[in-house]
Amino acid sequence: MQNWQLWASAAAFFAALTALLIKVGVQGVDAGMATLFRTLAVAIVLALVLLATGRLDWQELRQLSLPGLGALALSGVATGLSWFCYSRALQLGPVAGVAALDKLSVVVIALLALVLLGEQLDLRAWLGVLLMALGAALVAWV
Repeated sequence: MQNWQLWASAAAFFAALTALLIKVGVQGVDAGMATLFRTLAVAIVLALVLLATGRLDWQELRQLSLPGLGALALSGVATGLSWFCYSRALQLGPVAGVAALDKLSVVVIALLALVLLGEQLDLRAWLGVLLMALGAALVAWV
């Protein structure tokens, strides 16, 4: 399965499922503790999937460059902070509104990819980014 659109669609489905399950699970619990438990569950499940598929190879980590390891470590920090903020937002707000604002990450990444990576979007794609921003605003604040 090498189709990125299929994988991205599956990620969107599981992200939606995640939001619903966090909303249920985080009630009455500190958002940080809930995020810690989620993180441990993710690490265990991912390790089991890699082990079951024969892809758990600690030697592969040695092939990463120092900048690559640093980027992955910072990505982990960003993920942890994102998950914590998401859990706290779900404690306080409606799941549809929280998820909509979370999807503003698409707008932010389009801008950052342009500025930092030089990735170009055509006019149609920028229109889509704008519509996503407007849609998130409508769901979250109207």
